[in-house]
Amino acid sequence: MSNQAQKNIEELKQKILDHDYRYYVLTDPIISDQEYDMLIKELENLEAKYPDLISPDSPTQRVGKDLNKNFSPVQHTIPMLSLANTYSEEELLEFDRRVRAGLPDSEKIEYVVELKIDGASVNIRYVNGVLLNAATRGDGTVGEEITANLKTIKSVPLKLKNLTSSSYKLRDIEVRGEIFMKLEDFLKLNKEREIAGEKLFANPRNSAAGTLKMQDPRVVAKRKLSMFSYTLISKEDKLISQFENLNILKDLGFVVNPETTLCFDIKEALQICHKLEAKRESLPYEIDGAVIKVNSIKQQGILGNIAKSPRWAVAFKFKARQAISVLRDISWQVGRIGTVTPVAELEPVFLSGSTISRATLHNFDEIKRKDIRIGDKVIIEKGGDVIPKIVGVVLAERDKKSKPVRPPSKCPVCNSGLFKPEDEVAWYCENSECPAQIRGRLEHFSARGAMDIEGLGEALINLFVEKGFLHSYDEIYNLKNHRNDLINIERLGEKSIDNLLKAIENSKKQPFAKILFALGIRYVGIGAAKKLAISFNSIDDLISASEEEILEIHEIGESISSSLKNFFSNKSNIEIIDRLKSAGLNFNAEKKILKRGVLFDKTFVLTGTLSGFTREEVGDKIASLGGKVTSTVSNKTDYVLVGDKPGSKIEKAKGLGVKIINEKEFIEMLNG
Repeated sequence: MSNQAQKNIEELKQKILDHDYRYYVLTDPIISDQEYDMLIKELENLEAKYPDLISPDSPTQRVGKDLNKNFSPVQHTIPMLSLANTYSEEELLEFDRRVRAGLPDSEKIEYVVELKIDGASVNIRYVNGVLLNAATRGDGTVGEEITANLKTIKSVPLKLKNLTSSSYKLRDIEVRGEIFMKLEDFLKLNKEREIAGEKLFANPRNSAAGTLKMQDPRVVAKRKLSMFSYTLISKEDKLISQFENLNILKDLGFVVNPETTLCFDIKEALQICHKLEAKRESLPYEIDGAVIKVNSIKQQGILGNIAKSPRWAVAFKFKARQAISVLRDISWQVGRIGTVTPVAELEPVFLSGSTISRATLHNFDEIKRKDIRIGDKVIIEKGGDVIPKIVGVVLAERDKKSKPVRPPSKCPVCNSGLFKPEDEVAWYCENSECPAQIRGRLEHFSARGAMDIEGLGEALINLFVEKGFLHSYDEIYNLKNHRNDLINIERLGEKSIDNLLKAIENSKKQPFAKILFALGIRYVGIGAAKKLAISFNSIDDLISASEEEILEIHEIGESISSSLKNFFSNKSNIEIIDRLKSAGLNFNAEKKILKRGVLFDKTFVLTGTLSGFTREEVGDKIASLGGKVTSTVSNKTDYVLVGDKPGSKIEKAKGLGVKIINEKEFIEMLNG
């Protein structure tokens, strides 16, 4: 009987998956919702009777029965990079020029133009045609597993279609896509939340990202999320082109955005971008631009990536949408480094999928330059379709009695004096112990991507600062000494405080790079922190390094090196670092056992385009063998590796007598 049951289950599974494909991918259903529900019920009954026959690709497994309270970290095999942005035809043509400069002259270049969906990026792995796991983008290197939640999205296949008919093996693949919520579904969800007295989502992107991170897949299943797939990765197969990959994804059962075009030059790509922008208002989902990708996968490999984004793809951002509102007032905020920033308090207005009631004014010079006054009718725009800003004033409707805005004479939070550096437009609070600065530093330190202390958010930080438990981020690790006081605070209690203290203790496992980023040093983002952690063995080595030594690191400029030296010259900062060391934080880079070969302790500079490697691959190979790559040729440089169309670095190397090698000689060094 179990053999017959297995046969019945397999037939039902396939029938339901086919109906899912017709409904969610082809949008061409052939049965009613009631008939579909009866098929699901029949399958559920059979699986309840024969639980050993339940498989991960069963449609009944789309909605998990258990709550997922912890999202495990997932290391991406290939980083999920962000895209560089262009905002004009000139910038897009400059992208094309860089692509051509990075490829041999004989190469023919095609581009694929795709819509830039405003959603949340995910990476899904399939092994032997079955969905194995799914993860968020995270910081691009490490994401969070959301497999149970992703399975609830019916446009995502649990089992791939037409796998055997493909000319590729596709046995272990990764598919990347954008999870989004249609505008109609977003507005309906917010209406339901408003009726229930719940906080509204700011826009469809936030609602999609927030839904993916919910702990109960059953709630996720009730929200109508969709996915457009845009990337196919298979290390086993030698894939040819992006456009072919999109067609493969369609054959496998994924939804690929229909507004995708193969173009034979950048001018045609630009024309398509303008056509897509014209269609923007008629689309049922939010977009903020188009993505232009080099079609050839081989050419993508030659062009490679920089720290944050690929050289072979770029986003062409559409003009921001605008609305008109009334400026009710101007408030002043103080950031973690003391920057005093004006914020416009607006009459609420709906723009690009969300209600806007506040907008950035950047700095006082911006207010003066645009002559913005309280009571004005102002033109609001979403910068990059994300951050609202005031771009102009409707002068014809200005009240004649209105007066120009004056800047605050003292810090709006602590009443201390303000100062303005000669070479900057911003004003700063001179009191480093200003509560707003303390809160800002604490929020940055504990945030995701830094120390990642779950539960220590803005509200709790404000409370702990107000009650005197926190003055600087090293004191976070002393909160355990105040446990009895903390659990007696209203609305907290024993369980929530113990969970928080556990999260604080777990944060001590964070690597050196994330701790360095968490310190909140000006200009040191997570990318720069990772490069610094690779180049210096410990915080002590970094503190003692000269600005010149820091500048030798590839892609580290004067702003970062100067900011580091200023930060470490402050005695208070050094004392905090010492206390963090005593608390058990790891200020040492991970020690790697390196092969002492010809590359060990050697410094390389790269120039020109390499045919067999991307720059990242070369850098990784050199680092794995104990060498390092810097951006500047100096007396300390051991080798300059030269590819096609080298820059001025080769002349400087000749002048300094630095050994110049080509790609063939580099490979011989690796093999030697």
